[in-house]
Amino acid sequence: MDTRILGTWNLVKWVNELDDGTEIFPFGEDAKGYIHYAKNGHLFVHIMMSNRANYIGSDPFSGSTDEDSAAIKSQITYAGTYEFVNSKLVHHVTMSSFPNWVGKDQVRDFAFDGEHLHLSAAGAQFQGQNVTAKLIWKQ
Repeated sequence: MDTRILGTWNLVKWVNELDDGTEIFPFGEDAKGYIHYAKNGHLFVHIMMSNRANYIGSDPFSGSTDEDSAAIKSQITYAGTYEFVNSKLVHHVTMSSFPNWVGKDQVRDFAFDGEHLHLSAAGAQFQGQNVTAKLIWKQ
């Protein structure tokens, strides 16, 4: 295990790159997020848009279809365990805001650059496009 990964990291930048080099900021250039890697092999990730719309009411389970749709599409979260496999970082997803990821692995390339952790996933499907997701984190 590379112990430099341990702890809570703050999202600095998330950009999805298309095959032609076009960059897309899926949650805007000011997206917020955390990723945490625990010593016991667990992790959590939560990323969201900065300016999410509030629900009209105060009950999180009483939103309209439009409110619920906007809420789910303005954030993504998952948790599970992780391990280093060869030169990759593998997230074994056990719960997720996107149900299709539960029980699946999210494989990441990773690199450390000074105080930053760089994670990337080539061939990811996001917002109807094939992208390379590139995330930069800082402790």
